[in-house]
Amino acid sequence: MTHIRIRDVSKVYPAPRRGGEAVSAVDGVSLDIERGDVFGVIGYSGAGKSTLVRLINGLEPVTSGSIEIDGVDITTLPERRLRGVRQGIGMIFQRFNLLRSRTIRGNVAYPLEVARMPRAQRRERVAELLDFVGLADKATAYPEQLSGGQQQRVGIARALAAQPAILLADEATSALDPETTDEVLDLLARINREFGVTTVVITHEMDVISRIANRVAVMERGRVVEQGKTYDVFTRPQSDTAQRFVRTVVRALPDGDALAALRRQHEGRFFTISFTDDGASEARVFGALARAGVDFNLVHGGVDDIQGRVYGLLTIAVRGDDAAVQEAFAAVGPGVTITEVAA
Repeated sequence: MTHIRIRDVSKVYPAPRRGGEAVSAVDGVSLDIERGDVFGVIGYSGAGKSTLVRLINGLEPVTSGSIEIDGVDITTLPERRLRGVRQGIGMIFQRFNLLRSRTIRGNVAYPLEVARMPRAQRRERVAELLDFVGLADKATAYPEQLSGGQQQRVGIARALAAQPAILLADEATSALDPETTDEVLDLLARINREFGVTTVVITHEMDVISRIANRVAVMERGRVVEQGKTYDVFTRPQSDTAQRFVRTVVRALPDGDALAALRRQHEGRFFTISFTDDGASEARVFGALARAGVDFNLVHGGVDDIQGRVYGLLTIAVRGDDAAVQEAFAAVGPGVTITEVAA
């Protein structure tokens, strides 16, 4: 069931100065985000992804188009009703946005105070959330006494305080080191798994998408240039932007000087071999070459895990009779793509 339906949404900001040009931050974006999805939106700086988040939670009005949440077009709602919609949307920020004058307990309690939840119920809910994110022992500490990862977990607890149906994470791991990033992503995955919260993850890091998102949209200059299941976008990227992002995670064939260096180190013809988890494997490829008596070396690449599914992209140097090489490749079977690398 579609939870968030975005149709032909655009956001244009007026020219910042007289005589300047208006800025089109989001341009004709259409997306369907299903209930319970972890939906990734990825793009480089200036792609419009953070503006899109502000449109989804109603912090910015759209210039045109519609955004429906549970079938209600929020772009037509008056501010009073829009505030009610926002209560069902939790927000996680890149820089945590914690209140420095409040304790950790006070930060998590703040949205509940705004919602006028009774004090006893509020205390119970805050204790429950701090335990969930592993910070029960930090309730009386202040933000500056916590590490970046701990502060982000406070931000996540605060975002969950009002039991939202939607969670928006805007570059939630960009300020964190790799180990802490893994911890935060594991926590977001747990939230989605245990509570069924529809989660929209905004990022410029493709490894974040590969870890947590089941679907992804790629944005460039305000437009969605590609979208689909994360595994499909990783293994068969269609747009130039998606291909650039995928190359940051998947160990693709080197080019230029790096490829020339590999050719100096390894004799023979170079081939790239790509395979998915549909019954194919590197063992099947290597076995076929060995049975045909073809000598080969793995010179680059590897096997990646994408959302628990396998994707391999290898480069091998092959030495042997051309007929034997072709026979071996023909015996590999379906699910494998083999392409010779031009000299």
